[in-house]
Amino acid sequence: MSLLEVLKGASDFLARQEIESPRLNAEHLVAHVLGVKRLELYLQFDRPLGEKERAPLRDLVRRRGTGIPLQHLLGTVEFCGRVFACDDRALIPRPETEQLVERALSLFSGGPSAPSLLDAATGSGVIAVSLALGLPAATVTATDISPAALSLARENAARLGAGRIAFHECDLLPPGDDRHHLITANLPYIPSGEIPGLSREVRHDPLLALDGGEDGLDLIRRLVPATGERLLPGGRLILEIGAGQDGEVAACLAGHNYRDIRPLPDYQGVLRFIEAVHG
Repeated sequence: MSLLEVLKGASDFLARQEIESPRLNAEHLVAHVLGVKRLELYLQFDRPLGEKERAPLRDLVRRRGTGIPLQHLLGTVEFCGRVFACDDRALIPRPETEQLVERALSLFSGGPSAPSLLDAATGSGVIAVSLALGLPAATVTATDISPAALSLARENAARLGAGRIAFHECDLLPPGDDRHHLITANLPYIPSGEIPGLSREVRHDPLLALDGGEDGLDLIRRLVPATGERLLPGGRLILEIGAGQDGEVAACLAGHNYRDIRPLPDYQGVLRFIEAVHG
């Protein structure tokens, strides 16, 4: 069979399994098996594929059809222009979170020259690693309560050459009294009752990385009051939040000595982030 015939068969199968963007998924899986870039497939449509290539591809396509996320099958995800390892130890990074990183980096374009940054509940480490690489003089600390997630974050730091990040296995904030110019956090914010209705793919993420309690704000309500003593004067907190949560999160921030509270939209116009200055 030619590559094009195999690609069409895989795409048709994934469409029958109600996988979103079946052709794109099929292209990624075929490229992965062949060890080429996805766009290179367009130059090889007539290439014959034997059983040696088709057997592992069939397995990957079958597993994708059951709802296993594409990123878990590929073992990688692109984030802020870099390729990170990705598996079921941590939440699959979402494209929107890149905007949180972009905003954080923009805060230090004019100084301080060596900021101190903390990423709470770092998961796979994409925020912490991206900040460390984007601000080479910064001191970066990252925390997570999950040892599995931290192992993945450490792997990503080593993979991308951000080895100076200090990782701590703890609940939100590390022990000690170090203070920071910026704290970032993409905490679980999905209400518990909504989790059974999530897509098959999202339900492959660790429950610990999804469940934000009854209204989705349990961890945010715990983090906000604890950050006051861990920020330098004029230090900032940037949170990623769920749609419709900006009002309650803003009220929480205002009640704990935060000012200049700004909900920020993602590229879809959803108020997805909230930024505030302490003190």
